[in-house]
Amino acid sequence: MILDRGPGTGGAWQHRWESLRLGTAHRVHDLPGMAALGLSFDTADRGAPAREVVADYYRRYENAYDLRVRRPVAVTAVRSEGTDLVVESSAGRFRAAAVVNATGTWGAPYVPFYPGAPEFPGTQAHTADYVSASAYAGKRVLVVGGGSSAIGFLLELEGVAARTLWSTRRPVSFSEQTDLDLESAVRAVAQQDAAARAGKVLPSIVSGTGIPKTRRVRDAIDRGLLESRGRIARFEGNSVVWASGGVGGGDTDEIDAILWATGFRPEVRHLAALGLRESTGGISVVDGVAERDPRVFFAGYGPQASTIGANRAGRLLARRVHALVGSPPTPNGG
Repeated sequence: MILDRGPGTGGAWQHRWESLRLGTAHRVHDLPGMAALGLSFDTADRGAPAREVVADYYRRYENAYDLRVRRPVAVTAVRSEGTDLVVESSAGRFRAAAVVNATGTWGAPYVPFYPGAPEFPGTQAHTADYVSASAYAGKRVLVVGGGSSAIGFLLELEGVAARTLWSTRRPVSFSEQTDLDLESAVRAVAQQDAAARAGKVLPSIVSGTGIPKTRRVRDAIDRGLLESRGRIARFEGNSVVWASGGVGGGDTDEIDAILWATGFRPEVRHLAALGLRESTGGISVVDGVAERDPRVFFAGYGPQASTIGANRAGRLLARRVHALVGSPPTPNGG
């Protein structure tokens, strides 16, 4: 049984902003068996909104392989009852020998705390809430975050907002590569895997890959658009106060809006009753299996948190689930 909280196919992609295109986003890898349907994200329409393309491809994929996803169904809790797990949801209670948690991170946006931010009189939005640049026309916008989403917002707001300011906690790591290279991808996955095995808070993917200097990014750097003002000390009224030691440290700038491109955390609140969390802040997951409960499997956690290597991780996870609940199906579908 597959339960999905979303209203339609596409996972988190169906909620992304209208202007996002596949050509400007991280690569979306094809699902196993997609080629047999004549579908590939490598040849998908780069002019259409990414959210529409991904949703359409996933819809056709689900129909072709008769996946019968139940949606919208929100899972509120997973509990242990004897040898079974009980899944509580908006569609009722279900018993299972194993649960694969594939919730990803989109449902758990992270916004750091800064003094004065709750009282800021202007508008505030997270990446998960962003719709289009037109909502910020003529405004002075502060973009917070050092990843690809923050850079995407700055590029999109240029010429629309009256002014953009960029804040990052540390200097931005730009890669001289024009695209994500294999070495960086492997390094990022290894960092995620090490943290997951140790039960630590997961690092961001971009901390291992850096931001590739595409031609568009390089041009923006040259004209001064992508220059971080450094860390924020606090907010005072409708102004941001910069921390000392950064560019303009101690100075203030008046702003009308804040865009928090500060990432996401794993969405695992519904698993709280299982007691999986370690004292180090994360959940210990080894090869997709929770160390504290081998009936709970994770897809999209740690090294699987991006599309880098997700298919290989999915195959490994499927084998482990089959080993727990029974023999895998025979090649002829028996």
